[in-house]
Parts: sequence; C-alpha cells; structure tokens
Amino acid sequence: MTREDDCRLGVDVGGTFTDIVLVTEAGRVASRKVLSTTGNYAEAIFRSIHDVFQEAGISGACVKELIRGTTVATNAIIERRGARTGLVTTEGFRDLLEIGRLRLMRLYDMDQERPAPLVRRRWRFEVAERLDHRGGVIRALERNTLDRAIAGIAEEKIESVAVCLVHAYANPAHERAVAAAIRERLPEIYLTVSSEVLPEIREFERTSTTVANAYVMPILDRYLSTLEAGIGGVGITAPLLTMQSNGGVMTVARARTRPVQLIESGPAAGVIAASAMARWVGIPNIVSLDMGGTTAKASVTEEYEIRRSSEFEIGGPISRGSRLNKGGGYLLRTPAIDIAEVGAGGGSIVSLDGAGALHVGPQSAGAVPGPVCYDNGGTAATLTDANVALGYLAQDRLPSGLRLDAAKARSAIAAQVAAPLELSLEEAAYGAYLVGCSGIARAVRAVTIERGRDARDFTLIAFGGNGPLFAAELARTLEIGCVLVPPAPGVFSAVGLLEAEVEHHLVRTLNAPLAELTDDFVASAFQALADEARELMREAPSVEIERSVDAKYAGQSFELTIPLPDTNPPATAIEELFGREHERTYGHRAEGDPVQIVNIRIVARMPRNRHPSALPRGAGAARRRFGGGKREAYFGGHFGGLATPILDRFDLTNAEPRCGPLLIDEYDATTLVPPGCSAVLDQFGNIVIRVGD
Repeated sequence: MTREDDCRLGVDVGGTFTDIVLVTEAGRVASRKVLSTTGNYAEAIFRSIHDVFQEAGISGACVKELIRGTTVATNAIIERRGARTGLVTTEGFRDLLEIGRLRLMRLYDMDQERPAPLVRRRWRFEVAERLDHRGGVIRALERNTLDRAIAGIAEEKIESVAVCLVHAYANPAHERAVAAAIRERLPEIYLTVSSEVLPEIREFERTSTTVANAYVMPILDRYLSTLEAGIGGVGITAPLLTMQSNGGVMTVARARTRPVQLIESGPAAGVIAASAMARWVGIPNIVSLDMGGTTAKASVTEEYEIRRSSEFEIGGPISRGSRLNKGGGYLLRTPAIDIAEVGAGGGSIVSLDGAGALHVGPQSAGAVPGPVCYDNGGTAATLTDANVALGYLAQDRLPSGLRLDAAKARSAIAAQVAAPLELSLEEAAYGAYLVGCSGIARAVRAVTIERGRDARDFTLIAFGGNGPLFAAELARTLEIGCVLVPPAPGVFSAVGLLEAEVEHHLVRTLNAPLAELTDDFVASAFQALADEARELMREAPSVEIERSVDAKYAGQSFELTIPLPDTNPPATAIEELFGREHERTYGHRAEGDPVQIVNIRIVARMPRNRHPSALPRGAGAARRRFGGGKREAYFGGHFGGLATPILDRFDLTNAEPRCGPLLIDEYDATTLVPPGCSAVLDQFGNIVIRVGD
C-alpha cells in the first residue's frame, strides 16, 4: 500500500439522510448520500461505507481515521427514549429541575407546558450534606442518608445515575464519596458526576447538564459499541473519533463518559466546513445555512472566527420564539457552536391550522415514511412534495438515485393545501415554499440581528440537501447580496467532520471581582487548566491553547465569553476587551462599573495541518455530471411557469454570469437560481449567486 492509498472517512448521521465522505492522502474525494435507517442507524452507515469503498477502489484497511457526527443523543432526549435515570442531590434540592430559572418561553401564555424533567421525582434521592460557595464544609456527608439513596436506586432498577451536590464545583469531595459508594455497591450502574462533567457555578445549569449526560450515556454507549463492532466487520481498524457540539472531535473513550458534549455534533460539523471554505476562498464574514430533511440550522463566522456559546437548549418548540427566549427546553451548559435551529427541512409537513393559516413544520416525515413523493408510505404533504410540484426537483428520480413519484406529490399538495385554500396547485406549493423560507429566515435573524449583527454584511454559504434550493430566495428576503454554494453541498457536513481538530474545552469557576484578582493568580489558574488539557492530549505531537473568560458587570445575571490573547493579559486589558464586547452585543458599556470574572476557560487543540483538506476544489472535484434539458418551474404570480434550463455545476464559468432562472442538478442537491439572480463558478468550484431585487 502506498501513502496515496491511505484515507480518512467522515460519517454524518442525520434524521433523514446519512452522508459519507472519503478523502485520500492524494486529495481524491468520494461520497454517498442515503436515507437513514432510523431503526438501526448503523445499517445505513455500513451500506454506504461499502459503496464508497467500491467507488474509490480501496479496502477498509486503507482507512486511517474515521470521524462521525450523529443525532443519536439528540433524538434520545427529544423523543424521551433515554435511560431510566436517577439523581442524587443535596437535601432540599430535589425539585431544582422543575424550578429551573423561573423563566417561561412565552411569558403571558398560561397554557404552555415545559417538557417534563428527564428524571421522575421519585427517582431523585436526597443526601444530607452541605458546602458553602467556597467549598467549606457546613454539614458533613451523612452516610445513613447515602445508604438510603443507594437502596432506592437499586429498588427502582435505575440504569444511570447523575450525582450533583450543591457547590461541588468548589469542592468535589462529597460527590466523590457518593460516587465511590455507588460504584462499590452497584458496579453495573452508569454514573455521571457533576464535578467531572461541569465544575462550574450555578446549580440548576449544572444539575440539568449532569442529568442529560446520564440520560443519554447508556444509549450512546450501546450505539458506539455497535458501531465499533461494525467497522471492524468492514475491515476498518482505524481509531473512531466523534464530533462535539463545540466543533472539535474527541475519542470514543471520552465520548462514552461525556455524551452531553455530542448533542449538536451534526450541525457543528456543517459550520466547521463552512468556516474552512470561507478561509479557503477569503471571505471573513459568513452566515452558514445547513438545511437537510428535518431542520434548518444557521450560524455566523466573523473575521474567520466561529461564534460559540457556553449553553443551549434542546427539546423545546424550536420552530417558535426567539433565541433570546429561554425556558422552552432542556438546558445544557456545555460549549457549543452558536447555532439557531428551526423545524424546516425537506421532510417538514405542510399543514393548515384551524384558521386556515399555512404552516411548515416543525413536525417532519423523516426518513420513514418520508415525503409522499418518496412513495414509501408517506401520506402527509411536505416541503419536498411542494418543491416537486413546483418543478424545482426532478420529477422521477433525484440524481442520487432516489426514485420519486411526482404525481403523488402533486396529489397530496392539491388535496391537503390547494383545495382547502381554494388556490391552484402551483400557488399552494409556492406558498409552502415561501413559508418555509420565512421559517429559515428566523434562524438567520437569530444569529445576526439578535446578536447585534447586520445580515447584509455577510455572505450566505448554503449547503445540506435543501439549503441550495432555498438560499437565493432567503438571501433576497434578508437583503444579502451574495450566496455561495460549495461543491458537494448535500454532504458538506460530512466534509466538516474531516476538517475538524481534536479539541478539549475546560472550565474553572473563579466568581470574583476582577479588581481583586492579581495577574499572577489569573495566569496560574489558566496554567492549571492548560496542564490538565495537555495531560488529556499527551499523545498529541503539538497542542495549541486558547484562553477566554466569562465576565459580567457586578449585579448582572448573565455573562459574556471574552476571547483573550495568547499571552496572559493584565486586568486592565481584560476589562477593556469585555467593555468592547458588551457594547457590541448590547449597544452600551457601563464605564466605571466593577467587572466580575465568573469563569475562566481554555480550548486545547491539536492542529490537523498534517492532513490534506477534504474540501472539494475546482473542476477536479467533479465525479458525476448531471444536467441537460429544461423543466417547467413555477416562480410565483409575477413570473408564473417558466421553461427553466437544467445545468451541471461545471456548465457554469467564471467568465460570464448565467442569468436565472436556472436549476443546477448535482448528485446530492439541487441549486435554484430564481429570476432576477445570476450565477457564476469561482476558481474553487463554488457556485456564486448574485441576488437581485
């Protein structure tokens, strides 16, 4: 075997499609896109890997690294299919999961209900102990209460236990004693300890995160075991890595103990790919749009830097409300790329409410039964059915090989949407398309306008199986002038898996006024975290360290995360950096008010410059050619139906723009260039759409 035969494999498992991308040391890229097998996700993975191996002419022994992103943990929480989970907490804090932050997503809606806690009340066990906020012992751990808790865990047949005691971030001794006793008497129990998962201030956030970790740990452990056994069956002996919500990758061993860090792994991979493409092309400010079969995700990269947040919610009504409205889902206090997500994908169901208003999602037909046009038992009209009825998608089969039944799609839209609204088939389908665009626009606004950014200052990079189909119309709505559609857009998130770097994010709570912290103390605190990270990555040839602080003005409830220079800056520099970010985010700064440092954070990263980029580049990225002929496509009442040319990506040039309407068919996606817009191909093989009024 030559070095050119060695390759790396990215596997992105979504709610509707599973995407596989393989890149060799010589830079050759092969990909597959198939429907996910939701009953057993591994089935679609291994079938796709086999097909990619055949296309590339290699065997599993050539794979040197396999990285995967998945929705398994996400779906377990959303669908309430997690483990039978218990909670051991300090006496008097049994109901903390219900109390939360005392915030509701819709303040004056008396009928709204928060999702039920992941741990039933009778499975929450109290122990007598108490620490103060500095870690001092107020009340020693009483062993008889711990014995009762362990007996209750055994009696209730609990599968996974979360241990979260008050102020354990400051002193983990009591939590360690509880964990040791549980491991001794119930060794088969899965165990999550808050001081190991999240050694950070705030009791509800720490409890909620620890419980979520425990809830999905057995599910993910079994899934990873199945995956490891399966990849061995196809001849792969390479290490298995997994994408984190923060955009880095980690080993399977650590993923088994920190599954909560994987919740947003799929969406994170897409942002990583878009950011890498932005650097390659030289576009510092982008909005990434990842629209698949179930959801649409948006995120922002500024000056080539990905925006991250220290917490997010999952399981709430994601199709409603603002990103500023919290309290609708399960709070996870773990670093994640700042992504706004709405229930608008190709499989999103198109429906009418009691007042006759048209809605798209958040309910989805998923992979099974899927849209009506898949002819796989689906009966509810979806956004994909509307796109087939409009002529935007092929009428018999997609280029990827998935067969379509256009007649069934048109019949579903006609009966379920057009007839009740007394509209023509085309008008009803176009209305669904525009409503879908409106939902996606809310996600983009959430990461731009709601973050104090002007969407018009960004370039939109659209990918996913449906992103290129909606990108131009979305950009017109938001007054974004330029859209970029990368090569292999439908499997672009899987490409992002291969662009990611091994990362570990560590945090320590200080919770002290900045004026009381000496520069030496802050430097030594950062050094302790860096030493811990280097120990986790002791086999890495080199490690890069990034530092940041969570800061706020004294008296504020929430803080901002402020990146710091590589060197240890003095307190005055930290205060100035915080003031700038506060003004940028909220429009003002409080001159003279004391600044509080809540947490310090580091990101330890192993650079991946030893690997070739997985990004498809230029005409050499083409593996399959499509296009030719015309399709009748409908573009609203002003334009009506137009005979629209069907092109292959490489029918475009960078010399002369092609004016819309155009439909650009590819193996994994279709790009729509509507009337009033134009498209060219840049030197990197990207479709660049200039958006007109």
